[in-house]
Amino acid sequence: MPAPNASFEEAIHVIPQGGNRYSAHLRPEWCIGAVPHGGYTSSVLYRCVLTHFAHAHPKQYDTPASPISMQLAFLRRTGTGLATLEIEDVKLGARTSTIHIKLLQPSEKQNDKMEVKVAGYITVSPPSAEVGISAPTGYKTYPAPPPGSHADSQVDLSRLAQTGRDGAWVKLDSPYPEFRRAAAQLELYGPGDGQAQQRNKQSMAIDQWARFRPNGDVNGRWTDSTIPYLIDMFPMALDGFDTMSANAEARAKGESVPEKTAKFWYPTVTLNIDLKKHLPAEGVEWLYSQVVTKVVRDGRTDLNVTVLDENGDVVALSTQVGLVLSASRNLGTRKMEKL
Repeated sequence: MPAPNASFEEAIHVIPQGGNRYSAHLRPEWCIGAVPHGGYTSSVLYRCVLTHFAHAHPKQYDTPASPISMQLAFLRRTGTGLATLEIEDVKLGARTSTIHIKLLQPSEKQNDKMEVKVAGYITVSPPSAEVGISAPTGYKTYPAPPPGSHADSQVDLSRLAQTGRDGAWVKLDSPYPEFRRAAAQLELYGPGDGQAQQRNKQSMAIDQWARFRPNGDVNGRWTDSTIPYLIDMFPMALDGFDTMSANAEARAKGESVPEKTAKFWYPTVTLNIDLKKHLPAEGVEWLYSQVVTKVVRDGRTDLNVTVLDENGDVVALSTQVGLVLSASRNLGTRKMEKL
């Protein structure tokens, strides 16, 4: 078991068990309520694939292979503690290989029975095989993010780090940190909180710059294995969802909107990640995300996330299907673990 306040590398550590089986220990400090955060769990699966190819197929490629695409389905609530991961080699190829991965834990109804909590397909490729045409597309984020203080409207990240403010951008506190513990693992900056951003843009679009701060480590850096976590981490978008959900519920009941709106849980149903660019081995301090939701209907949402580096290069793209549920569905009969 990882020590309390384990590093991120320890929190996603995977141990080979033989026969394409691996084990991991899901940590409570990376939870939303009593459920391990979906992005954190995806990072565990990312690490499992790296471990699998290093352990089971060390000679498949001349350089280490890493995920370029992840398609995951979150079938049931995961829990903290031991998890078993099983891998099936669906295709081993010269340029790409695809595996089927499953995360299993004891059933909540039959504790002596293991059941699949998360399943999906992950495609890997080694950097040496990533060759072919590259061409600029002229892509820019839309709606355009609010300007920073630079002459070209870019955010001065050094000033933002030192003073907590640059142009329209300010340091933000993640809402309801006692429930959304996983959000405490990063430092967020944006042009206002979720409600303010959505009000200013008249749409459910959120901009954020983020620094990785696992267990408060000021030397934390974004690396390839952290990207699945960041892809699924957007507290300001959830802040806007909270207000929207509380307003909708109040209208349906003919009641006034309560002051405390964080009564909801937004579990991921499916998550698709397209990893476009490797980060330096030593990691980077800053990454930008734009999070856009197009439709919220019948308790189901869509989320499109674009991650860029400081140079404006696309690092990763993501789409996901999520649900809007009562927070009580997260906890059920569970209790949040004390840290």
